[in-house]
Amino acid sequence: MQLETARTKAGDTVYVAPDEVERGSKGPFYVVYVSPDRETRWGYRCGNCDSLDTAMDTMGRVECNDCRNVRKPEEWDAAHE
Repeated sequence: MQLETARTKAGDTVYVAPDEVERGSKGPFYVVYVSPDRETRWGYRCGNCDSLDTAMDTMGRVECNDCRNVRKPEEWDAAHE
């Protein structure tokens, strides 16, 4: 699938993968890469408001800082450490 381009606040071009989707509370999150070869992840684009201003915590929870769309954390169990 063709990658979409987007611009960061700093003016850098990043590449959004519309076929790599994570479910959020208000809309999907799309994986964003540094380059079109998909080797290095940059972050996520919020599918609810199209913002690139997202954050991930150590548990894997993703939150859009603009509209507060949230992806639940990945399962984590202290026994697996």
